[in-house]
Amino acid sequence: MARALNKISDTFAKSALGPGRHSDGGGLYLNVKPGGAKSWIFMFTRGGKRQAVGLGPYPAIRLASARIKAIELRSAVAEGSDPKALRTPQRELSFAECAEEFLESMEPQWRNAKHRAQWRMTLGDAYCAAILGKRVSHINTEDILAVLNPIWINKPETASRIRGRVERVLDFAKARGWRTGENPALWRGHLKSILPPRQKLSRGHHAAMGYRQVPALVERLQHSDALAARALEFLICCAARSGEVLGARWEEFDLEAGIWKIPAERTKAGRPHRVPLSKQAQELIRGLDQARTSEFVFAGQRAGRHLSAMAMEMLLRRLRVADVTVHGFRSSFRDWAGEETAHARETAEAALAHVVGDATERAYRRADALEKRRLLMQDWANFIKGGS
Repeated sequence: MARALNKISDTFAKSALGPGRHSDGGGLYLNVKPGGAKSWIFMFTRGGKRQAVGLGPYPAIRLASARIKAIELRSAVAEGSDPKALRTPQRELSFAECAEEFLESMEPQWRNAKHRAQWRMTLGDAYCAAILGKRVSHINTEDILAVLNPIWINKPETASRIRGRVERVLDFAKARGWRTGENPALWRGHLKSILPPRQKLSRGHHAAMGYRQVPALVERLQHSDALAARALEFLICCAARSGEVLGARWEEFDLEAGIWKIPAERTKAGRPHRVPLSKQAQELIRGLDQARTSEFVFAGQRAGRHLSAMAMEMLLRRLRVADVTVHGFRSSFRDWAGEETAHARETAEAALAHVVGDATERAYRRADALEKRRLLMQDWANFIKGGS
């Protein structure tokens, strides 16, 4: 009787599996190492000995692709050929092609569109133009330095992030058999001996606007009809994260109670967060409600999608607001609260959805200080929309 084929499903392959070989039939196995890493292997018998051929890592090599390779190798065995000798050499990929393959394999685990867009932007011609066309197998330390040196001093946080992402791409290339040897983007034991430590160059915070300049920017935003301007105005007013704002759905708002309830799956900390809405924030949301066209408060141009992850950053560029990031407005709020108000530090940190205190202290502080935060956020809204 012929052995059953296609015994593994995509769901099974994606699930957490114990160490060992999981048969798909016909000699194809999903091999799981003790650490959880998965790869495909093809088992066959030649000369009375059981042998194996590696077909690549999962999920970089999809189930369907592994099955196609297994069919080719089964045919080779049936014809008396050696599958190991028939493996075709890997094609020579450029860094740009390798980065694209890496991003496609990683995208399912990223939670929001902004994160995906940031990875693509930092690995593209904005910063990595010097290596995009170079064969990934030929990239060396000098190539990495050509990418990092122009920004290592002036943009240390960005440079460090890019270094880490390039390292991930080159590790991926090595796992796929597209390059060998040490990773030239490795920090410890390599670039650490060449470049100055990032922590000595900057605190690593997002570039923020001084809080005294925020009211003038908000006034400019209010004169714009762009939806991105409304999103940025709302973000500043609530001291919220961009992903939380862009993904906001109408069902999350209780305007009668003046509360925006962000579900756990949309917060950085992975727990629900209630945002008390100032009168100004409620007015902004009610104004958008009159022209509702989507489940998203800040709807994108494509049906069923929210505003682009880069929309607010691009708006700042159009307004010629330099050296400021969208995320940095949270720092503007925190600086204002600490320097200009008598609100408690814990209240300001809770408004930013930061974890405050040790585990024991948090155990006793069950409430989320909603009403204290409401007073704080109303004071902030009065400041940014009135300058007082």
